[in-house]
Amino acid sequence: MITDFLLIQKMKQGDDEAFDLFVRKYYDDILKYCAYHCYNSGYAEDLVQETFVSFFAKLSDYHFRGKTQNYLYTIAGNLCKNYYKKKKDLLIEEDELDSNAVSNDMEQVLDKILIDHAIQSLSEELREVVMLYYFQELKISEIASTLQIGVSLVKYRLTQARKQLECFFREEAAHEVGRKN
Repeated sequence: MITDFLLIQKMKQGDDEAFDLFVRKYYDDILKYCAYHCYNSGYAEDLVQETFVSFFAKLSDYHFRGKTQNYLYTIAGNLCKNYYKKKKDLLIEEDELDSNAVSNDMEQVLDKILIDHAIQSLSEELREVVMLYYFQELKISEIASTLQIGVSLVKYRLTQARKQLECFFREEAAHEVGRKN
């Protein structure tokens, strides 16, 4: 298997096959990441395309440091944040919504928003580990390698994140009970 360093060198030389290999290598992971952050699967695919276009546009300036996948996640994360900003500005017109699907879809959206809000409440280090472990389904050793930190630190961060998320959801449940009473 060709390493990222060699792929990037070949891409910088204009090797089309290297571009294809690179995209195939990371496409599914970046798609999962974008799909988690975006409620529209079609738009998530667009964000993945934009991620790769952005990476390739700045390829000549890119210096390999062993964290290519993290760099792609960073680009995708910024694109997803921009998506949220645009999404907030858009208003959904009621005649566009199917009244039968609204309650089900709305419940799913609200659950996803709550989970996203909980994850966003974590520090960046904890959030990164949670995203890689739960949403990218990487093993602890893979996360350690990707982030270039020790396995024990990954385990510690994952434990801390779980505790904080558990606390967040307990508080949210208490607020929900208070609102109903």
